[in-house]
Amino acid sequence: MTTYGTAAGAVTLDYATPDESLRDFLSVFYEFRANVPLFEDVERADLAQFRFVLKGKGRYTFTDGVVMAAPAIQILGPSTGPTAVRVEGPVDMFGVGLLPAGWGALLDFEASVLVNRVIDATDVFGTRLNVTAQALRDAGSFEERVAIGNALAQEMVARDRGGASAFTRIVDQWLASSPSPEVEELVRASGVSRRQVERYCKRFYGSPPKLLARKYRALKAAISLAKGQGVTQDLVDDGFYDQSHFIREIKHFTGLTPGKITEEFSVLAKLTLKRTEFEELAPLIIRT
Repeated sequence: MTTYGTAAGAVTLDYATPDESLRDFLSVFYEFRANVPLFEDVERADLAQFRFVLKGKGRYTFTDGVVMAAPAIQILGPSTGPTAVRVEGPVDMFGVGLLPAGWGALLDFEASVLVNRVIDATDVFGTRLNVTAQALRDAGSFEERVAIGNALAQEMVARDRGGASAFTRIVDQWLASSPSPEVEELVRASGVSRRQVERYCKRFYGSPPKLLARKYRALKAAISLAKGQGVTQDLVDDGFYDQSHFIREIKHFTGLTPGKITEEFSVLAKLTLKRTEFEELAPLIIRT
């Protein structure tokens, strides 16, 4: 297990890689703590998440304006824009990112149903998750929590419902192949019809291929800006029509303009940069 930690005042976020056998299904485990009476911030567009809120009570305001209470044990669908988070603290949360193949393995409904939405995970997996939540509360360290998370994931993935890994590897390679990959290239690589490609992308990723390509292009550029690794004009030239298009896309998926990213990155955004340091994970995960 490789771990990274970072802090911002009373707010801390620790990461750990899942067991190697789970890396087709999960991105990274994380433990978020905020020793404050009220925590408010914005999460950028991201993967689906499986979260246990062990302390605190909050809500999400999604990019389309819909406000939903955050269940104590939750599945947060893939997001296509910034999500405002408001939690009455202190906050203690343990979670893991669900990769598209993980969605296919764990859930028998399309990811598109839950885009920019959240549901109570016990409605899907039953109240036995409350036992896991208590074990996470009782755990004496982040490492113990990760062990609990790995054991739960191994049990759940063993029932793999979707067989999605082969298709999602092709999509991930397609997304990484170019800033603006053509859908027809994905159709050829996958060996299925365009209609099936669209359906499978909605099933496992929550969005059609063109939107996926836009999302990952914008997030990759935003990460480069935040880490000081990219010259703005070079990033504009790498798949965007012009600077206006670059600014619009970055803001659409992160909630911030490129200038704000380099000057006033939010607490959560700064903390989440640490997950890009896990070199043993797939490039698509650590670049976005």
